[in-house]
Amino acid sequence: MAGDGDFYKHDRPEDSGLEEDRPRGGGPEDPHSKGAWPVWAVVLAILVVFVIFVVIFG
Repeated sequence: MAGDGDFYKHDRPEDSGLEEDRPRGGGPEDPHSKGAWPVWAVVLAILVVFVIFVVIFG
């Protein structure tokens, strides 16, 4: 019996390798991060709500 690699070779072309559809590596076309401002906005909103509750119910 043939090896596992030989079993599938009979119906494939000689150059059966495909180019990567999502190449690895970085470059200038990589998207930039949005930064930390959404996190700070959420933290600030929580602090404001906390202060409002302390003033109202304190």
